[in-house]
Amino acid sequence: MRPEPEHDYTQYVAARLPRLHRIAYQLLGDRHRADDAVQDALTTLYQRWTRIREVRNLDAYVHTMVVRAALSDRRRFWSRVALWDSPPEVVREPDGPGVEQVMVLRQALRALPEGQRTVLVLRFLCDLPVEEVAGVLGRSEGTVKSQTSHGLRTLRRMLLRAEESAV
Repeated sequence: MRPEPEHDYTQYVAARLPRLHRIAYQLLGDRHRADDAVQDALTTLYQRWTRIREVRNLDAYVHTMVVRAALSDRRRFWSRVALWDSPPEVVREPDGPGVEQVMVLRQALRALPEGQRTVLVLRFLCDLPVEEVAGVLGRSEGTVKSQTSHGLRTLRRMLLRAEESAV
């Protein structure tokens, strides 16, 4: 059952937009660039919407589009341009317990190499199995497994160091 009318496209996007944005944000670490990546993916989806019946798993298809748009964004020259020596201070109101832990985790995730970060986001944020991650990224399942293992090990080390320095 695949909808065709534009109204169905709008409903589909509205229901999934927060999750798609969260995925792009975790990959890129910047809200504005995440918005751009999601917008690129959704523009392409809109252009293909009439042929969407051919897709078996629409959510996986759209997640793949967002991941590829985010990775494409990272490869652009302007994405490597740094305008400041350090990022500006962001004042954030506490919105619940564990805000500091979330910030430390995000910082550690951004410090991972791109391949490891992408695999961890797809595996644990998107809850995709190894086979689907391999398909999305065009890599072997063994590569996905090793990048998951190395990424988790590195992430644990970074979080332990952050915890020790906070004490």
